[in-house]
Amino acid sequence: MSELFDAVDALVASRAPLPSAPERKRLRTAHGLTLDEVAGALGVRRATVSGWESSKKTVEPRGPEREAYARLLSKLAELYPAPAAPEEPAAPAPASGAGAPHPERTETVSPSPVPADITARPVRSSSVSRRAGARDTVPAATSVATPTSGSDSRFANGPLAVVDVDTDSQAWAYCTGGLVLEVPARTLAALVEWALTEAKLGQPRLSGPGKDADPLLVLSETALERYGLPTTLTDEERHAGRIPEGHRAVKQLARAGWKLTKRGLGPWARIYRPAQGAERACVQLCIPSWKALDARHWGHAARLPPADLARVLGLYASRVMTPRGSTAVTGLELMTALHPPTRASQPDADGRRHSERNPGSLGKDPVDPAPCEAPDGHPLLADLPRFHVRGPDEKLFEEAYDWARPMTDAECTLRHLVGIDVNMAFAAGANGLLVGLGAPTHVRNPAFDPKLPGSWLVDLSHVDLSRVKVGKEWAQLDGDLLPSPFTPKGERPEGPAWYATPTVAYAVELGYAVRPREAYVRYESGRYLDGWYQRLRDAYLATMADLGVHTDLAPADFLAAMNAREESDPEAAIVASAIKATVKGGLGKLRERPRGEGWRPGQPWRALSRPTWRPDIRAAVISRTRTNLHRKIVKHAAFTGQYPVAILSDCVVYAADGPSPLDFLPYRQGKPLPGGFKLGINPGLVKHEGTQSVLWGEEVRERFDAPDLNLARYIKDGTVTDLDNGE
Repeated sequence: MSELFDAVDALVASRAPLPSAPERKRLRTAHGLTLDEVAGALGVRRATVSGWESSKKTVEPRGPEREAYARLLSKLAELYPAPAAPEEPAAPAPASGAGAPHPERTETVSPSPVPADITARPVRSSSVSRRAGARDTVPAATSVATPTSGSDSRFANGPLAVVDVDTDSQAWAYCTGGLVLEVPARTLAALVEWALTEAKLGQPRLSGPGKDADPLLVLSETALERYGLPTTLTDEERHAGRIPEGHRAVKQLARAGWKLTKRGLGPWARIYRPAQGAERACVQLCIPSWKALDARHWGHAARLPPADLARVLGLYASRVMTPRGSTAVTGLELMTALHPPTRASQPDADGRRHSERNPGSLGKDPVDPAPCEAPDGHPLLADLPRFHVRGPDEKLFEEAYDWARPMTDAECTLRHLVGIDVNMAFAAGANGLLVGLGAPTHVRNPAFDPKLPGSWLVDLSHVDLSRVKVGKEWAQLDGDLLPSPFTPKGERPEGPAWYATPTVAYAVELGYAVRPREAYVRYESGRYLDGWYQRLRDAYLATMADLGVHTDLAPADFLAAMNAREESDPEAAIVASAIKATVKGGLGKLRERPRGEGWRPGQPWRALSRPTWRPDIRAAVISRTRTNLHRKIVKHAAFTGQYPVAILSDCVVYAADGPSPLDFLPYRQGKPLPGGFKLGINPGLVKHEGTQSVLWGEEVRERFDAPDLNLARYIKDGTVTDLDNGE
């Protein structure tokens, strides 16, 4: 009898209409299922299930897979019916995955009409949610009850909301997890007040002594019109980075007692009232149409519908932190959030606590760099002649590689140029790195200590790359085919120069003695960037897992997954790009240069007032990243006899017989060369950057009469657009 029932069920499922693509996705995420889990159960590829859920071009399942898929959706629909205007609070639904960082909760609602493009999707309450192309009537959330245990009731609705206005002039706030709130505010000042009182937006602190993240409101173009702001900036406003202080919206905020930070009302604005004790009153605005979301890092995020943009930014916020500005600004703010400068002391004799330095942090006061670490124009260098150019013995110059060489005759007989790129290279360089936490101390003729962060004046011109130590053994290499690990251009140093500690330590590792003439060292040190690295690493790996790229894939499967990753979830691909930009941008901010504002050489600029303006830390990370890469190149050369043709930052190009990294990387029975290049998604491992023909490389160099043209810059797609400094 059971066989008959199964046959009947299959027959019904084969003809039953399937739900819409958004509803399919809602049901899957409501039960906490991943695309991989559904694909494994149905015996199809992850990309196939993703296509079944795609709103843009939905692919319909066929055959036995359709029967099984229809049954799955039917069972899930019984467990998680679509919200449909209940008069009483609905029961909480299961969490909808990584995009919903907070546990489920129940909300008290009141009926309210919803615009035509709102329909049900996985939500954590009985509030409304928006999805294009459907009409429904669902109650809008007006008040929120205390969430279940494990969440913070102050931030019950997530870290941020995208504010949009429909054709009926009703404003809606799209939050993470599919939650949509009705926004009653009619003015910008009222919107800020609503965000702090009724919206329950924000994010708990990342460290005990730190501060909770302020609510983030992302304003669409329709919201800008509603609140009296321009939808785009003029050229003058774009150059200034803000609208004029005399704009009526700015005056309106001032009349309501709100203040703006020095950067004013621009693409990323902070609106606040002076803190009353420990209570903060601050809201941040993000305005995509004012270029707040740089397309180089956020892709097409600024053009996403409100609900999808909320998902992208919410995913980034849950895994990294609530954005505080550009990815570079957020990367720097993440360092401070994980290591706040101060903490409360133990109670004194009267039982009072005081603010004190938080161990392991950079403190609250900025420190001057060593003269060799200061960039040109710094106040420490004000006494130098105006047109003086500092040489290597006066200036620390730790930068990423930009090196190339002509190909040998043997390499020209090969067919392909294959580029490999180190994943999250600068994050990997920061992992476990000892950096100085305080001011430098000047010493003369010091003994080199690889565990002492600082800058060292030392002559490394005697290091011969033709004979170096690889592990415990000496190896004979072709030094002319290797870049020097001590200079960004790969040139052999000609005399004494300033180097960061990791660079000098690498010279010792290669088997050569070093005798520093002087140094600026920092005796107070710590692994300041470890927590920063770990959070960004975890965020990156989790996001790449969403894209079907896992840490345990075999080399060939990894290459295939990387090729298909953006098709599986374009929105998660945006988040992965933003995470990588957060790493590079955050480190770049450690040595931020003047940004206009009438600055002149010898005068201080705004960034110098930050304790996180630390060019020595940036130099140490770049030094370690560059030497890490060189170590792998040397190992590879000693084992295979292959040498790189070009290196640009974290991308290395080799000549090979085949188009794949597997055609030249020395894998043996699936295992890579110990200490060499290894394919994988973890920081420090490598992926395929691109492949071009050897004929292409020679033709490009001949066309531009540049035998040393850095082909790594163009290996990804072969397009050569501008040879001016690689910009």
